[in-house]
Amino acid sequence: MSEVLPAAAWTRRPELAQLVAALGAENIRWVGGAVRDTLLGAPVKDIDAATPLLPEEVIARLKAAQIRSVPTGIEHGTITAILPGGPVEVTTLRRDVSTDGRRATVAFASEWRDDAARRDFTINALYADPQTLEIADYFGGLADLAARKVRFIGDARQRIREDHLRILRYYRFQARFGADLDDEAEAACAELAATLKGLSRERVAMELLALLGLPDPCATVERMYRRGVLGVILPEAVNHQQECLRALVAAEQAAGVAPDGVRRLAALLPTLPEVASDVAARLRLSRAQRARLVSAAERKPGETIAPRILAWREGRESAVDRILLAGGNLAPLDGWEVPELPLKGGEIVARGVGAGPEVARLLRAVESRWVEEGFPGRERVLALLDEQLAQE
Repeated sequence: MSEVLPAAAWTRRPELAQLVAALGAENIRWVGGAVRDTLLGAPVKDIDAATPLLPEEVIARLKAAQIRSVPTGIEHGTITAILPGGPVEVTTLRRDVSTDGRRATVAFASEWRDDAARRDFTINALYADPQTLEIADYFGGLADLAARKVRFIGDARQRIREDHLRILRYYRFQARFGADLDDEAEAACAELAATLKGLSRERVAMELLALLGLPDPCATVERMYRRGVLGVILPEAVNHQQECLRALVAAEQAAGVAPDGVRRLAALLPTLPEVASDVAARLRLSRAQRARLVSAAERKPGETIAPRILAWREGRESAVDRILLAGGNLAPLDGWEVPELPLKGGEIVARGVGAGPEVARLLRAVESRWVEEGFPGRERVLALLDEQLAQE
């Protein structure tokens, strides 16, 4: 008897029934993460569907059912149905025609198995009938999921040669789901690690941060280091930094702070701001992410800056990074928002000071004392201004 998908809440969404009716129950199956995570009892974020219908037919049928659609990836066969409970990506069945390790040329297919065969891992190639919830498993994904084993479909080396990013995807899924290591997959990733150099920096950064942002990626990251994979994408992460990552994860868990990929990346880097800046540039990180990495790299051993002063100087997010990386106490920041100095330049001018550099100097002087005193309220700030003016 075939296994059946548990009737999770998302499977009973009324608008999904409307989507199924619009395309025809025989023309749609749920696939990928929603099926996998439901079987694991994990929360489902995104719902993806596969169909033998061509994209133009999908659009026409959705329009006839008054369901709005967006051709988000029509060249690859993906149409996004805009539904009240959240969008659903509907992708025409595909098969690979050619690949070069970075991108694939695909052709539309009519067989579900052909579509399953081009997916990366067996646990991601599970399809569920939207009405019966019966699962179609073409490559042993159910058994692998039960064993918590991340296994490539077919030959691991061939699958990696088709898309080099699958090396990082393997480690990310292994860190999230894996318990039973696949020796063939591990060996293939190590053997072909150098191919990661040909990928776009953005794709590498996306996968690396997603992996580091998992609840506890330490064992996986250590394995990546030992097998020479981490050194290809992050040569700055020398061996002793692994202990820093383990300490950070423990500190986050003790403080009840959510995992954060950028903070974990900072743990893997030496405390050299110029190195952090170079890594951020190489991975094409955002300006905000770069600022956090550089700030974290500026920390000193045994740093004792008061948490609130640190948050005021560096921003709350960077302060949390540095405090956790140093093994400090976040309690002073609980429920505290970084304040603004309750004093404007115009108020200094109103006291008889000519507008210009002198006003800016006085503002800085008052602000410095305000910070030293622990950010007192406006009444004390005005008193500080009076004291400063009296000294002039």
